[in-house]
Amino acid sequence: MEQLNDIRKRIRSVTDIQQMTRAMQLISAVKMRNARTQLERAMPFFTRCAATMIDIENSETRLQDRFFTLRQKKEGETWKIAYFVMTGDQGLAGAYNLNVINTAETYIREKERENVEKGLSTETRLYVCGTIGKDRLIRTGFEVDSDFNYPIASPTYYRARDIADFVVDLFDSGKADLVYFIYTRIFSAISMHPMITRVVPVNTVALQQLVPPEEGASYRAINPDEPVEYFPDAGAVLDYLTDTYLNGMIYGILAEAFASEQTARMMAMDNATKSAKEMLDELTLRSNQARQARITSELTEIVNGANTISESD
Repeated sequence: MEQLNDIRKRIRSVTDIQQMTRAMQLISAVKMRNARTQLERAMPFFTRCAATMIDIENSETRLQDRFFTLRQKKEGETWKIAYFVMTGDQGLAGAYNLNVINTAETYIREKERENVEKGLSTETRLYVCGTIGKDRLIRTGFEVDSDFNYPIASPTYYRARDIADFVVDLFDSGKADLVYFIYTRIFSAISMHPMITRVVPVNTVALQQLVPPEEGASYRAINPDEPVEYFPDAGAVLDYLTDTYLNGMIYGILAEAFASEQTARMMAMDNATKSAKEMLDELTLRSNQARQARITSELTEIVNGANTISESD
């Protein structure tokens, strides 16, 4: 029979762990709600920017903006592709980090294989937010830019603007023909999946998905048949809106990734708390059984001792 003192020590240890996981669950819930609230407050402005960009692109002007033009490659040429992978800075988040890293690894290798089949070569640049993803990708043989150091925790618009400027510089300098962001997006309270979004050149399909139907309708509701005049001209407005859109898009990705990480950690800690409770219930039962067995043993010894004394008399 297991010693009662050993069981009680285990009960105290599991109780301490349960309190810790419960606290981490509550902290993650608060951080997740704050990130979602900040994103929801900022999105109406960026949604209106996207609606205006769609309107300009669909107008008779038909501007050939560099951020909307997909570069073409001939056989023997090289696609220069930059990937920005959003991972966490901490563990204890279930399979969150592993899922987004596996998605990045698979997509990068598939893209390289597709280009080889088309007679094209691929030059990959890899940038990672979050220390966990950076360490894992380096161990699996990927070359990760060591100078790109941005945490995923507590995303801000200023950080998103810095990353957006970095992305624009990569694209304008010719170091990247395509820029993808790989991150995790929340679809429901219990469902989240890794996403791959092309940020530059601007993905018009993703741009249209950002604008709800009612937003697009209300935008042109005043004079739907009259063209909109832009000052100083449509090109200048589109340039400004594109920069603003990129800032907002990247900020949304950072906030979504951080909220997803906190949601994953909240769910993992909730499962850990429940497992600790189940273990406590089992240990409590074993403690009661051990205590009862000790009492029974002591009573048996007393009775046997009394019988021995009676027999000797």
